[in-house]
Amino acid sequence: MPVTTLRRSTNSKTKLVLISVSALIILLVALYFLAHKSTKPTSFESPHPGFIYVKHLIPNLKLEMRYCSTNNFTGRKVQGYINPVCILSVKAATALEKVQRDLNKMGLGLVIFDAYRPQQAVDSFVKWSKDSRDKKMKKQYYPNIAKKDLFPQGYIAAKSSHSRGSTLDLSIIDLKSGKKLDMGSGFDLFSKKSWPDYPELTAQQRANRLLLRSLMTKHGFNTYPYEWWHFTLKDEPFKETYFNFPVK
Repeated sequence: MPVTTLRRSTNSKTKLVLISVSALIILLVALYFLAHKSTKPTSFESPHPGFIYVKHLIPNLKLEMRYCSTNNFTGRKVQGYINPVCILSVKAATALEKVQRDLNKMGLGLVIFDAYRPQQAVDSFVKWSKDSRDKKMKKQYYPNIAKKDLFPQGYIAAKSSHSRGSTLDLSIIDLKSGKKLDMGSGFDLFSKKSWPDYPELTAQQRANRLLLRSLMTKHGFNTYPYEWWHFTLKDEPFKETYFNFPVK
């Protein structure tokens, strides 16, 4: 066999081997991702038109989604909360990213307790409030107020701004330690201690609340007079719509 013919044959075989190896690698990679496919939403998914999984936009956001656990004022996982994910309107999430960016420069970050809340969850709160026998979480969350007074005093509502998708409950953490800043009261404590301007705070507690409020208002959120952790985007996109798709 001539040398040139031998070289062509060898080159062809080498190319075939390389193509086969490349195809095998691609196949193995595809099989790996299929085998490890997550059941959680991917970055290409949206929970609902106009909404976003906030962790996709703010990866270092800490989530402590209370209503998807038993650590809340009802003492049980709330109807409509399937997975502990944070959902907001795209507009609200975009504004929140700016808050996180400012805090990160200080070695701080946000922790989210609740965001979008389906109407079915709100309805379950109404039902819970009418059961006077259920006082399981009274000592921790509403020690000095009767359940029947939670609605008249503005702590719970039959229609919640959370269901419009641009309201959220949050606080600040130290990124190094992972600990929450001392705000003078815990999340969802139905008490005057939770009012943003409650006078009997230490200087540090007052400063921590002021930091959260100033950054949230700087980036377009309104405060709420009864809860230091509660903020609503001023120019929210769904002002008249109360959504009911589940948190999952």
